[in-house]
Amino acid sequence: MPHLIEQPSIITPLGRKPKLIEEYVGKISTQNDAVSIARIVCPPGWSEVGQRPDFSETKIMLKGQLRVEYEDGVLDVHAGQAVVCEPGEWVRYSASESDGAEYVTICVPAFSPATVHRDAE
Repeated sequence: MPHLIEQPSIITPLGRKPKLIEEYVGKISTQNDAVSIARIVCPPGWSEVGQRPDFSETKIMLKGQLRVEYEDGVLDVHAGQAVVCEPGEWVRYSASESDGAEYVTICVPAFSPATVHRDAE
């Protein structure tokens, strides 16, 4: 039987200029450890510290631009594009100063603060 998710769980994030995290599927909203799916809205100029997560993370851009720094370079991901970051890769995310960013993120296994391994600030 299909399971209706009437509304997402709002998660309090870390980062400079806090972003909005609406988790539809995951550890908090549905107690699912296998996958998390969330809509993220980042204000213009938002950024967070680098991280080396234990999970795969796919981001599907809806609006704006997301900058993805990684050990060998930088990618700018725009609306209509997606980016996949593999487990164990170091990445740092930030949003455009002018547009911010809105995207859907899918983490496999589900996102957990214990498995994101953020850099010290």
